Amino acid sequence: MKRKTWISRALDTAGIKAQYDEHVKRILGSRQVLARILKGTIEGYRSYSPEEITLWIEPDIEIASVPLCPGEEKMDDRLINGENTESKVPGEGTITYDIRFRAFLPGKNKKAEIKLLINVEAQKKFYVKYRIVTRGIFYGARMLSEQLDREFSNSEYDKLKKVYSIFICMNAPMHIGNAMAEYRITKEDIIGNIPEPRKSYDKLSVIIICLNEKLKKGTEGTLHGFLNTLLSPEMDRKEKEESLVRDYGMKMEYELGEELSEMCNLSEAIEEKAMKRGKIQGLNEGIQQGIQQGIQILIEDNLEEKIPEDRIIEKLQKKFKLNKEEAVKYLEKFRGDK
Repeated sequence: MKRKTWISRALDTAGIKAQYDEHVKRILGSRQVLARILKGTIEGYRSYSPEEITLWIEPDIEIASVPLCPGEEKMDDRLINGENTESKVPGEGTITYDIRFRAFLPGKNKKAEIKLLINVEAQKKFYVKYRIVTRGIFYGARMLSEQLDREFSNSEYDKLKKVYSIFICMNAPMHIGNAMAEYRITKEDIIGNIPEPRKSYDKLSVIIICLNEKLKKGTEGTLHGFLNTLLSPEMDRKEKEESLVRDYGMKMEYELGEELSEMCNLSEAIEEKAMKRGKIQGLNEGIQQGIQQGIQILIEDNLEEKIPEDRIIEKLQKKFKLNKEEAVKYLEKFRGDK
């Protein structure tokens, strides 16, 4: 018996709203997705497979302040858990990252590994009130300065880790189309030659990926083809999943006996799915019947995920404005159906 992977369920939940803020963060936060982004953007990962790269994405990562369970060794399907997405520096204000995490570039041995600090941001459009590269530089600079007393102390500046700020800009204008650029610190000798290895100054990169789904023909098998498919608001779920499996090697199913680590807070996605399906059903068959459908889906999905019954009752009361007695009756009714 097979079951959908986490990313498959996330795409199912998002539907045509794949580019909406709350959905795009979850979709991009999948290890399967991040591994393909790293392979397509960072030179050190180019020769490795996405499956290998997932093992070098640090387990403890954070997305939009949602805490998740610590995982098992095999984590290619897991949503990352990670770093605090909120950065507060006295006198410098607060910024909130979409996704921030740590990853390693493998070396010949453990000592030769290189740690990278990475931030991924999703933009629904290219033109905003600021230049995206400028924002990326600011985010990267903050990630550099925050390393003091974390990655190094006092004057141990050689321990400073390189930071990447990756911006994914959907719906890019036609004259830009599918494009990618990297902005980084480089060296230019003006007089003479100062012998300095690149690793000493190449500490910040901003990578901007522009996507235009209308121009994706010819990008099949590339990072742009992958992201345009993954974040498409036009493709239906089945077509999207088939393409991701066929063209990009994504896993959408796995054997129940080989389950990967799941999100602790999967209940939020379950509730979104329940409400969405309930609303659609309500439009077709009447509002009341739609609400009943939403209640049934929430109960069945939560029971499947082994959420405690008292917690399910609380969710029913909150989401559907029920009193405790009504919530208990619905739980008994649909638990029996199950």
